[in-house]
Amino acid sequence: MMPLRYWCFVSLALGLTAFVGYGTYRTALLLRTWRPDRNILLLPGENLARLALILLCVGLGLLSGLAPAQLGWQWGAIAPQILGGSAAGVVLALIFYAATRWVVAAGGERFYSPTVLEIIVPRSQAEFWAVAAVMLSVVLLEELLFRSLLLGGLLPILPAPLLILAGGLLFGAMHSPQGVWGMVGAGLAGIG
Repeated sequence: MMPLRYWCFVSLALGLTAFVGYGTYRTALLLRTWRPDRNILLLPGENLARLALILLCVGLGLLSGLAPAQLGWQWGAIAPQILGGSAAGVVLALIFYAATRWVVAAGGERFYSPTVLEIIVPRSQAEFWAVAAVMLSVVLLEELLFRSLLLGGLLPILPAPLLILAGGLLFGAMHSPQGVWGMVGAGLAGIG
């Protein structure tokens, strides 16, 4: 039987996921009528909120009482994990970006929101490097929430295949502002 602190972790991790999901839903609604004057990833409030969520994920992981390895936190090999994960993330992002451009050209807005491309794709070389740096925190948050807390954290009570499939579907749904292609691509990345 799992201790009470673990069940508190489960409740809070699922609550955090619901909170992030609701925020994503509200963002999708907002982007139908509002266009930021600069890259949304570079807004200070966005970055402060992301940092707070990262710290909350780490705190929840510690609250769980699970071994760090269960959550995918292997401190002895953290540099190779970060470098390998970052490299894989960059390659996936480039592939997804190229595929997205093709999907938008071939299928138009019904498959991917051009608004998302307008507000997150860098508009200059200086912005490119700023967005690249910010994307590290985006990827870290996604990995902490979906792979560490939801997959690793729920593994003691749910079977891995169910967690992988549900996590991929949920990860895809969290990308709803991007449209159908964004959800499918993110969902596949979440399962992979």
